Amino acid sequence: MKKAVLAIVCMIAFATVKAQNVKVGVKAGLNVSSFNHQKYILPDDGFGVEHALDPRVGFHMGLSLEAKLGKSFSLQPEVIYSQLGAGSNKFDVSLDYLSLPVLAKFYIVKGFSFSAGPQFSFLLNKTTKFMNVDFNPEIENFDVGAHLGLGYKFDNGVFFNVNHVIGATEIIKQRMQNRNNVFQVSLGYQF
Repeated sequence: MKKAVLAIVCMIAFATVKAQNVKVGVKAGLNVSSFNHQKYILPDDGFGVEHALDPRVGFHMGLSLEAKLGKSFSLQPEVIYSQLGAGSNKFDVSLDYLSLPVLAKFYIVKGFSFSAGPQFSFLLNKTTKFMNVDFNPEIENFDVGAHLGLGYKFDNGVFFNVNHVIGATEIIKQRMQNRNNVFQVSLGYQF
């Protein structure tokens, strides 16, 4: 399935290169990520005590390809490196992904846009610690989610985005209700 998703994203990206009015962009920014279930019973508890998890602050950076398909509509696939996770004073999960959002982008008024679409993410690296000691829970290598965003693009090509990505995949297989949830703020430039 992963190869099929990657092939579809690549076909969309190459097909949009042939379209008129295609622009390449670069972007980077801040991630504030967590899991949708913010309390966990950790292995040392024995008493079933739940611990609250704090968001992980990380960054993202990558490339976008925007193909204008109409006056106010574009297709925008992206390739993004993104740091996600969550933690507490006892438990920390750091997850690094290569994310491939495929976004439908609607320009509401000049410069302002709304975007939505699926996001496919491949796990590149994981660090999991319990009481500052490495441990190895089974982490899902692939995540799919919904990507929603608002943006503004200036006439000179500089753009600003605020995104929310809601994961649909259970990330830590031994725990229920632990999907990725990330807010992103991006600054970029479109050539």
